[in-house]
Amino acid sequence: MSEMTPRERFIAALKRQPLTGRVPTFELVFFLTMEAFGVVHHSQRHFGQWNQMSKEEQAAHYKSIAEMYVMTAEKYEHNAIFVHETPARAVPILEQIREISGNKYFLMLHGDATYEVPDGNHMLEFTYRMADEPEEMQAQADERVKIKLEEYYNVFHNRPELIDGAALCADYCLNVGPFLSPTQFSEFVAPYLEKLIAGYRDMGIYTIKHSDGNIMPIIDQIVQCKPDALHSLDPQGGVSLAEVKRLYGDKVALCGNVNCGLLQTGTDEEVIADVRRSLREGMEGGPGYIFCTSNCVYTGMPLRRYEMMNQIWREEGNYPAK
Repeated sequence: MSEMTPRERFIAALKRQPLTGRVPTFELVFFLTMEAFGVVHHSQRHFGQWNQMSKEEQAAHYKSIAEMYVMTAEKYEHNAIFVHETPARAVPILEQIREISGNKYFLMLHGDATYEVPDGNHMLEFTYRMADEPEEMQAQADERVKIKLEEYYNVFHNRPELIDGAALCADYCLNVGPFLSPTQFSEFVAPYLEKLIAGYRDMGIYTIKHSDGNIMPIIDQIVQCKPDALHSLDPQGGVSLAEVKRLYGDKVALCGNVNCGLLQTGTDEEVIADVRRSLREGMEGGPGYIFCTSNCVYTGMPLRRYEMMNQIWREEGNYPAK
């Protein structure tokens, strides 16, 4: 029997199928490309002259972005690549990644359309509208989902080989708990999250639901929407990977949850202990675990710390042979 590809191993984890060998891993974003490769992350590049570029120059630019993603995945043995573009703009990047690496990696894009914690400029307006215009807010939530699913369908229904998953990155929670009460969440988010996930499933697209913060008061509702995985199980929000696995490990795969705060400001000893804790809690109690940080590898995090985390995973994040 041929060895599974990184993509196949990632999908097996999403399906909660038993695996031997290395625990799958990825990151929502790996911003430290300058530190790792001497290449500025494409999200930090200036696109002001894009319309002045020739088609050949634009193609070269897309190729360089794809190469950056593949370099990162190869160096750190990631199973999945999360491309940070809209579906239409992502197509040439996804094409280049597939040309460079074939079907080696699981490819995903942003795909959320549900309400998230509003920014400070819109928080009061959002809160008032829930009380004053609940039906209009629900209709808008439904329309957002419809538009997002149509966008994915229009771009990918004839190109399914380009896309494997959608990362649903609307943040619902602060460290102390959800922005919306469980009752409000059931009215304004959960039905539309469920519809969004079902729509992706009908297109053959896996879903990973991300939210920072303390999701525990609403986690039942999120799991009932049937995403394939939860990310990031935020330890800074008091979320226990072990407890979530005990409660929901037979229903959903889990991604996480090395503490980003410790990776940035903790001691080496604290980082090592937390990486081992995450591996232990994720690997025990059955399949369905994807190892990663509790958010992403963001600018300002020391590259040395991420590489320490990655090395421990290589050495200790291995399921035994059958």
